[in-house]
Amino acid sequence: MTASRRRTHVVGDLPLESGEVLEDVRVSFQSWGRLNEARDNAVLVLHALTGDSHVVGDRGPDQPTPGWWPGLIGPGAPLDTDEYFVLAPAVLGGCRGTTGPSSIAPDGRPYGSSFPRITVRDQVRAEALLADALGIRSFALVVGGSVGGMRSLEWAVTLPGRVRRCVVLAAGAAATADQIAWSVPQTHAIRLDPQFHGGDYYPGPGPRHGLEIARQVAHATYRSADELALRFGRDGQEGEDPLRGGRYAVESYLEHHGRKLARRFDPNSYLVLTEAMSSHDVGRGRGGVAAALRRITAELTVGVVSSDRLFPPADGAVVAGSPACRELAVIDSPYGHDAFLIETEQVFSIIERALTGAPVPAAHRPPRQADRACPPPGGDALVGAAGRAVTPTPAAY
Repeated sequence: MTASRRRTHVVGDLPLESGEVLEDVRVSFQSWGRLNEARDNAVLVLHALTGDSHVVGDRGPDQPTPGWWPGLIGPGAPLDTDEYFVLAPAVLGGCRGTTGPSSIAPDGRPYGSSFPRITVRDQVRAEALLADALGIRSFALVVGGSVGGMRSLEWAVTLPGRVRRCVVLAAGAAATADQIAWSVPQTHAIRLDPQFHGGDYYPGPGPRHGLEIARQVAHATYRSADELALRFGRDGQEGEDPLRGGRYAVESYLEHHGRKLARRFDPNSYLVLTEAMSSHDVGRGRGGVAAALRRITAELTVGVVSSDRLFPPADGAVVAGSPACRELAVIDSPYGHDAFLIETEQVFSIIERALTGAPVPAAHRPPRQADRACPPPGGDALVGAAGRAVTPTPAAY
């Protein structure tokens, strides 16, 4: 399916949680289908950390990657454009058209180091302003994975009257100390790169090497230890001997993903978005997580990945503690956190059940409120695998 044309809308000034005001915010987005007369058939799809609004479709002149959830949107697809209007905005603070550090500030220069600290809640408010501008009163469904799952949950808590169904995939109610700890060496790698220049490196190349290292650290957390062991083991990269100065195969793999991101992403945006992820806490200012989750009026679906070591199943189980939760689904996969992008058959089934109200499989029904706890892992996905696994790699995460 050919993706819709990317458009940008100026949503105006945005008051931030910090007390600052970000002026003349622009939000870039893509959409598919048509908004009906009642304006109640909209679905909001929220991307992860370094993704963008290009959910489905091919690469193009202004699009360095193919869609990151291919097959999700279109006539007869899980998000059927004959019935739904699907909206996918690019996140505030990124570098794909929505206002971010590389955008031009009111003084006529790129924001760079002057771009303010933002939170997941700020990002949701920018998305809500876009919905207002498009005349969308409420969403039939809000869905996202990873950082997109954080925003999906924040939508349901912050604006409960505007979300009828909500799907939170591979995300938690608040960033944990472990998740924040993994982000620290990533942000340090960028800021300590000699080309960082305090964040004011435009139009120069910027801290690309620091960004490559940051991505290597992050990507290791996106995959499971079992998958890396099965796929690479202790093998050297083809034609190289680690005992004679060569690289391990897994080392080459991480270097590849570091270079791949550095070619298409702004290091300042990586800093802003990583720190926004660390800010995530739906309970902040609301009496704690449990009180915040009780604010949800949408039908809530939570999906966790059996092998996710960045957002382990226990994180999703906390979200499923909301009285509004109808399903706690385990995505059975060896691929770790990235499974929310790879295991599309399982993920799309979860989304379809949430959207249509189809019966929830018995194994996915959340336990009684008094007994809610982390579900057991989904199974031994690697048992019986022959030889080295050939793992699909998401195009844009």
